[in-house]
Amino acid sequence: MAATKSKTSSFSRNLMGAQLAQTPGLKQGLNGATFISSGIPNLDKILGGGFPLGSLIMVMEDVEAPHHLLLLRNFMSQGLVHEQPLLYASPATDPRAFLGTLPCPILTKDDKVIDREPEQKGLRIAWQYKKYFGENQQSSEGHRGLGNHLRAFANLKRGRCIIDLFLDASLRSTQVLAKTRQEYCNDFDLRKPLERRLLSGGHIDCVSLKDYTNITAFQDRCSSFLAKFARNDAGPRCAGRIAIQSLCAPQCGYAEMEWDMISFIRCLKSMVRSSNAVALITFPPSLLSPSFAKRWQHMADTLLSVRAIPDEDKEMAKLLTGYQDMVGLLHVNKVAQINSQVPVILEASTFSMKLQKRRSLVLERLNQAPVDGSSGTSYGTSAGCSGSSKSASIDF
Repeated sequence: MAATKSKTSSFSRNLMGAQLAQTPGLKQGLNGATFISSGIPNLDKILGGGFPLGSLIMVMEDVEAPHHLLLLRNFMSQGLVHEQPLLYASPATDPRAFLGTLPCPILTKDDKVIDREPEQKGLRIAWQYKKYFGENQQSSEGHRGLGNHLRAFANLKRGRCIIDLFLDASLRSTQVLAKTRQEYCNDFDLRKPLERRLLSGGHIDCVSLKDYTNITAFQDRCSSFLAKFARNDAGPRCAGRIAIQSLCAPQCGYAEMEWDMISFIRCLKSMVRSSNAVALITFPPSLLSPSFAKRWQHMADTLLSVRAIPDEDKEMAKLLTGYQDMVGLLHVNKVAQINSQVPVILEASTFSMKLQKRRSLVLERLNQAPVDGSSGTSYGTSAGCSGSSKSASIDF
């Protein structure tokens, strides 16, 4: 007798969204794409949610200022806050020293109130416990008998209450830490370093590009790292991050092997595409020939570029509002299109990089400064019917 076939329905419940909601640092997007945060809330909104899993992000550096390190630090810190494994490669001799410059997440007002309350209770409880202990010591020296036992019993009861309060305080601090990890993207304070307990884990792998005279050996290192995040039907339980700084730096032994670097980027892109990981590479295009620099840009899924702002650019100061608060410019050249052929059209492609309260990095659209007392218009917006306004384009 033939085996009876189980009835299947065309409707199946998708449990991927519920699983991603419990996984810190991941977010479900359109067309089945899963996003990972860049570490900058404004950049996540610009890109439509963040960096898609399985994508290759490339950042073009500016030789005049290391603004690309701002993006790299936030990207790495966001992954360490979510306890996501990290592979960091740098042309420096000691790449682990760069971990000491990673910023710390900023706590909200509610988190600060909860975090300060256990410390205040601990100080008050310690003082009360010391007072009770002094009374017990004096009574033990002066009196012997039943009164001593009663006081000891009362002190024991108070000690149990003290222990319960301390456990409650530690539980609240743990809740604050869990709440920080559950946030998809945090604001980071560039003035405060990341906590050492997040840097002491075994999920951080630092590599010096100087140690690899052959880039194929470094490719094998990336392959073994990405093998831990192979995709399966169960969905991503954890995501990995690869951060490579200045891949074509002169300190590397393969800096002049342009075709070998092209082959490495192509292989890295294919390996990342089939894994639950994201790779971010920064490179100075001025060190490459124009043809190879274009090849690098075409292979990137998401392409960003940073530019420094001169201190005394009077023409740009008259053109843009808030010029004094800008530290640089960020240009979005390309946005990743995962599981979709519809092009992404942004309202603006160039954004100003500012330090809010001199500690957190924010991105804002460029606004044209008022001319002749009229109100300024933003780039990408149409002019009014009363007159025509000519907005000068910025040569990025």
